[in-house]
Amino acid sequence: MKIKAFLVVLVLFTGTLFSQTLQSPSEFLGYEIGSRFTRHHRVVDYFQYVSNTLSNVKMEKYGETNEHRPLYLSYISSQENINNLGQIRKENLSQTGIVSGNATNKKAIVWLSYNVHGNEASSTEAAMLTLYELVTNKKDWLKNTIVIIDPCVNPDGRDRYVNWYNQVKSMPFNIDQNAKEHKEPWPSGRPNHYLFDLNRDWAWVTQVESAQRIKMYNKWMPHVHVDFHEQYINNPYYFAPAAEPFHEIITDWQRDFQTQIGKNHAKYFDKEDWLYFTKESFDLLYPSYGDTYPTYMGAIGMTYEQAGHGMAGLGIHTDEGEVLTLKDRAIHHMTTGLSTVEISSQNAEKLNTEFKKFFNNADLNYKSYVLKNDNEDKMNRLKALLDKHEIKYENAKKGSVKGYNYANQENEKFDTSTNDLVIHTNQPKGKMVKVLFEPNAKLADSLTYDITAWSLPYAHGINAVASTSKVASSINNGKKIINNSINKSAYAYISKWNSIDDATFLADLLKNDMVPRFTQKAFSANGKSYKEGTLIILRNDNRNKNFDSKLIKIADRNMRQLTAVSSGFSQTGADFGSPSIKPINKQKIAVISGKATSSLSFGEVWHFFETQLKYPITNINSDNFSSTDLSKYDVIILPSGNYNAVLDKSTLEKVKKWTHSGGTLIAIGNAVSSFANKDDFSLKTKVSEDKKDEKDINLTPFADRERKDVANLITGSIFKSTLDNTHPLAFGYGKEYFSLKLGGTSYEYLKDGYNVGYFDENTKNVSGYAGSKAVKNVPKSLFIGEQPMGNGSVIYMVDNPLFRAFWENGKLFVANAVFLLNSDKLK
Repeated sequence: MKIKAFLVVLVLFTGTLFSQTLQSPSEFLGYEIGSRFTRHHRVVDYFQYVSNTLSNVKMEKYGETNEHRPLYLSYISSQENINNLGQIRKENLSQTGIVSGNATNKKAIVWLSYNVHGNEASSTEAAMLTLYELVTNKKDWLKNTIVIIDPCVNPDGRDRYVNWYNQVKSMPFNIDQNAKEHKEPWPSGRPNHYLFDLNRDWAWVTQVESAQRIKMYNKWMPHVHVDFHEQYINNPYYFAPAAEPFHEIITDWQRDFQTQIGKNHAKYFDKEDWLYFTKESFDLLYPSYGDTYPTYMGAIGMTYEQAGHGMAGLGIHTDEGEVLTLKDRAIHHMTTGLSTVEISSQNAEKLNTEFKKFFNNADLNYKSYVLKNDNEDKMNRLKALLDKHEIKYENAKKGSVKGYNYANQENEKFDTSTNDLVIHTNQPKGKMVKVLFEPNAKLADSLTYDITAWSLPYAHGINAVASTSKVASSINNGKKIINNSINKSAYAYISKWNSIDDATFLADLLKNDMVPRFTQKAFSANGKSYKEGTLIILRNDNRNKNFDSKLIKIADRNMRQLTAVSSGFSQTGADFGSPSIKPINKQKIAVISGKATSSLSFGEVWHFFETQLKYPITNINSDNFSSTDLSKYDVIILPSGNYNAVLDKSTLEKVKKWTHSGGTLIAIGNAVSSFANKDDFSLKTKVSEDKKDEKDINLTPFADRERKDVANLITGSIFKSTLDNTHPLAFGYGKEYFSLKLGGTSYEYLKDGYNVGYFDENTKNVSGYAGSKAVKNVPKSLFIGEQPMGNGSVIYMVDNPLFRAFWENGKLFVANAVFLLNSDKLK
């Protein structure tokens, strides 16, 4: 007994000694926090140092970025809790129904995420201060609280910003807003490697950082999640409660506790006379933020915004005459972080009680969502997304179901087969299912911070029905494996064309110097019908002894089912030697980047080609475009942006000459405006009758100006368009397409060209907010079109089909434009 007592005393003494000798971040780094920006690897060093020094801090690597920087979580709690971390986690998950067991957890779980936007860099500095304070001066809070800290969600973006700032800053730092150190260059440190905004990617999980983080988030399902940000320099500090609109599934408790947290923060800010505001700007609707996604998973999800951003540097003179320093910004974030842990600790039992209640989904109106499996590739992509969120799905039983049909927005019967997918809402993440699949999110206020429509059936191009009754289903049987066989007597092999997976297969063929063809006319062979766009790989085009084995290997790794045919004679339609069966040559693609482009749109194009098609592109800076030899390229893509300065008179003539010679010019989103109303380009801006009748005098009250402006906006809502799917741009699609419209500008039908996708006179918005004036301009307008120009084409993609990489059904348009237009001749 004496030995045991001695060991207890020794442990207590050693813990106290460690606490007393633990170095602060400033002592460890050799400089005061706020006097310089800390590069990511040194932040990791400090967290590892604390973890190695204190046994009640545990560090776990959960992933790696595209640029090979590590991603870590730190768990901070009492020694007893750290020793039982696995059991606490399981008990918490049992409250949700994710795992079985007795829901006895009474520990609060608080997750603090820092620096999702790389140039909002004060929060990572604050993460180190917060860690130190928790383990030295705030240990009492840890008795009933697990604190999870992600010190830097976006290390690639952070180091891009920090490295740039260190190169250009003055010594000492210059507070003049005009100084170079306050003028961050394109693309800024805000996005990740592929220039994606990671704070818009929580639900869509298109980026490696998001996928690895979501896996850990699902493992823990915290009760409170804070996403630390920075806003512009003249807005002091924003914290909860959030602004309207709140999504309808957000509970009264989630609203109330946000207010309690805000009042706790205010207590500390009031004491120091720091300025702050609440209930403005940052709403809780769009599901893919770091505050909304956790909220829809039962947590108290919040955004905290400190003045600063990439403009602030180490210090800047604000418009109000204050000097805003990095040190101040870090201390403010540390204060709200600690305040969050404090009030969560004080309410640990209540947090658990209300968290458990959240997962009762009995009151949800729709009980099941049924998705028609008309395209297995699209369905597999949707399943992969659901798997990342650990949302369960099953197969429908053969029969019929009545419900809301997404295709025509009517309640009607819907025949089901055993291949169709069913997602029920009576599962742990049923509320997230509702959010992701609801046909039209209820919008309490039109003033929102982001898009207002995102329903997955529309985004993935899958017909669906939402049923108020639970649909009969059975457990899913898993994924089909494809293994093709060599047929030496094959005249050709045939492969379908109706998904982005088919385009990835095509890209792989081209990279491996194979020559595929596609058909512009439907045909039938061996009793099977094939649609326009179908790929045909002819032995005659690929004369080498390894043709069959090479093709089979490529098809198998891309999971493409090939059909071998022994003759080029079709039963109906074009024979394989027809001029309508056109070869596809390897396309050389240039994509414009730089300050003329939206970095996000360029990132979407870059990510699409590099990670999905896996096909090479050449990135050309917009500053160098006028001097570039365009003859080296078959396709030029202009991501959304403003190219008026780039496309001056001489450069525009150069582009037209290149297009006439056979090039394909693709303009996406706002890039199309650079060609509107110009000589030789048939695109014309559509002017609404409201605009024509507007008076010069503006008598709108000042307080109403913002609401007046939204009448001219479309903030990401879904419209149904008509497609001419006999045109190569629309091969692989049906006759209708649901487009995510991101702006209020519309364009007239092309008079000289092909209106491949358009909104007819009866078009209306299917889901999301569209301003009363802007919506009148959508009918009889262009969505996607081709203007032939000499031997080439100009492609106008008015609505961005690659938006945030989550609008899956738009991606094939880009592949069609690149590979199926003007690609049959070697240039």
